[in-house]
Amino acid sequence: MRGRYEDHEQSVIFERNVLVRFTRAFRTAAAAVAAMAALLAPTTAHATPATPIPQQAPGDTVTLPVRDALQALTVQDESRAGYERSKFKHWTDTDKDGCNTRAEVLLAEAVTAPSRGRTAR
Repeated sequence: MRGRYEDHEQSVIFERNVLVRFTRAFRTAAAAVAAMAALLAPTTAHATPATPIPQQAPGDTVTLPVRDALQALTVQDESRAGYERSKFKHWTDTDKDGCNTRAEVLLAEAVTAPSRGRTAR
Protein backbone atom coordinates (compact mmCIF):
# COMPACT_ATOMS: atom_id res chain seq x y z
CA MET A 1 0.00 0.00 0.00
CA ARG A 2 1.29 3.40 -0.92
CA GLY A 3 1.66 6.13 1.62
CA ARG A 4 0.67 9.75 1.44
CA TYR A 5 4.24 10.80 0.82
CA GLU A 6 4.54 8.58 -2.28
CA ASP A 7 1.21 9.83 -3.64
CA HIS A 8 2.28 13.43 -3.07
CA GLU A 9 5.67 12.78 -4.69
CA GLN A 10 4.00 11.21 -7.76
CA SER A 11 1.63 14.17 -7.98
CA VAL A 12 4.52 16.66 -7.82
CA ILE A 13 6.45 14.78 -10.51
CA PHE A 14 3.34 14.70 -12.73
CA GLU A 15 2.71 18.42 -12.24
CA ARG A 16 6.37 19.22 -12.95
CA ASN A 17 6.28 17.17 -16.18
CA VAL A 18 3.10 18.92 -17.28
CA LEU A 19 4.61 22.31 -16.46
CA VAL A 20 7.84 21.51 -18.37
CA ARG A 21 5.89 20.31 -21.42
CA PHE A 22 3.60 23.35 -21.32
CA THR A 23 6.60 25.69 -21.00
CA ARG A 24 8.35 24.04 -23.96
CA ALA A 25 5.20 24.21 -26.08
CA PHE A 26 4.66 27.85 -25.10
CA ARG A 27 8.27 28.76 -25.96
CA THR A 28 8.04 26.98 -29.30
CA ALA A 29 4.78 28.74 -30.13
CA ALA A 30 6.22 32.10 -29.05
CA ALA A 31 9.28 31.56 -31.25
CA ALA A 32 7.07 30.64 -34.20
CA VAL A 33 4.90 33.73 -33.69
CA ALA A 34 7.99 35.95 -33.43
CA ALA A 35 9.44 34.47 -36.62
CA MET A 36 6.16 34.97 -38.49
CA ALA A 37 5.87 38.53 -37.20
CA ALA A 38 9.38 39.28 -38.46
CA LEU A 39 8.60 37.78 -41.87
CA LEU A 40 5.25 39.52 -42.22
CA ALA A 41 6.34 42.91 -40.90
CA PRO A 42 6.02 45.66 -43.49
CA THR A 43 9.30 46.78 -44.97
CA THR A 44 10.32 49.76 -47.01
CA ALA A 45 9.63 49.15 -50.67
CA HIS A 46 12.26 51.66 -51.77
CA ALA A 47 15.34 50.79 -49.78
CA THR A 48 18.44 52.93 -50.15
CA PRO A 49 21.31 50.98 -51.73
CA ALA A 50 24.55 50.57 -49.80
CA THR A 51 26.51 52.26 -52.58
CA PRO A 52 24.91 55.20 -54.37
CA ILE A 53 23.97 54.61 -58.00
CA PRO A 54 25.22 57.27 -60.43
CA GLN A 55 22.50 59.28 -62.14
CA GLN A 56 23.72 58.30 -65.61
CA ALA A 57 25.12 54.90 -66.42
CA PRO A 58 28.47 54.99 -68.21
CA GLY A 59 28.47 54.23 -71.92
CA ASP A 60 27.74 55.81 -75.24
CA THR A 61 24.24 56.85 -76.22
CA VAL A 62 23.32 56.19 -79.82
CA THR A 63 20.15 57.54 -81.38
CA LEU A 64 18.95 56.00 -84.64
CA PRO A 65 15.69 54.92 -86.26
CA VAL A 66 14.25 51.56 -85.26
CA ARG A 67 14.57 50.21 -88.81
CA ASP A 68 18.30 50.88 -88.81
CA ALA A 69 18.67 49.31 -85.38
CA LEU A 70 16.82 46.17 -86.51
CA GLN A 71 18.88 45.91 -89.69
CA ALA A 72 22.05 46.11 -87.60
CA LEU A 73 21.08 42.95 -85.69
CA THR A 74 22.68 39.72 -86.82
CA VAL A 75 20.45 36.68 -87.22
CA GLN A 76 21.94 33.36 -86.24
CA ASP A 77 21.16 30.10 -87.96
CA GLU A 78 18.73 27.88 -86.10
CA SER A 79 20.39 25.21 -84.00
CA ARG A 80 18.58 22.07 -82.96
CA ALA A 81 21.45 20.76 -80.88
CA GLY A 82 20.08 18.79 -77.93
CA TYR A 83 16.52 18.70 -79.31
CA GLU A 84 14.83 15.32 -79.49
CA ARG A 85 11.21 15.18 -80.53
CA SER A 86 10.76 11.95 -78.57
CA LYS A 87 11.19 13.97 -75.35
CA PHE A 88 7.83 15.65 -76.02
CA LYS A 89 5.39 12.85 -75.32
CA HIS A 90 2.60 15.34 -74.55
CA TRP A 91 1.85 15.70 -78.25
CA THR A 92 -0.82 13.04 -78.05
CA ASP A 93 -4.12 12.53 -79.84
CA THR A 94 -6.24 12.64 -76.70
CA ASP A 95 -9.60 13.13 -78.42
CA LYS A 96 -8.75 10.50 -81.08
CA ASP A 97 -9.54 12.76 -84.05
CA GLY A 98 -6.34 12.03 -85.95
CA CYS A 99 -4.49 15.22 -84.89
CA ASN A 100 -1.99 15.38 -82.08
CA THR A 101 -1.93 18.33 -79.69
CA ARG A 102 0.68 20.20 -81.73
CA ALA A 103 -1.34 19.90 -84.95
CA GLU A 104 -4.54 20.99 -83.22
CA VAL A 105 -2.85 24.09 -81.79
CA LEU A 106 -1.38 24.95 -85.20
CA LEU A 107 -4.81 24.58 -86.81
CA ALA A 108 -6.54 26.63 -84.11
CA GLU A 109 -3.96 29.44 -84.09
CA ALA A 110 -3.45 29.71 -87.86
CA VAL A 111 -4.16 33.12 -89.37
CA THR A 112 -5.11 31.50 -92.67
CA ALA A 113 -6.98 28.21 -92.42
CA PRO A 114 -4.59 25.48 -93.62
CA SER A 115 -5.68 22.60 -95.79
CA ARG A 116 -6.00 19.47 -93.72
CA GLY A 117 -4.40 16.22 -94.73
CA ARG A 118 -6.15 12.89 -94.67
CA THR A 119 -5.01 12.20 -91.08
CA ALA A 120 -6.52 15.39 -89.64
CA ARG A 121 -10.32 15.54 -89.50
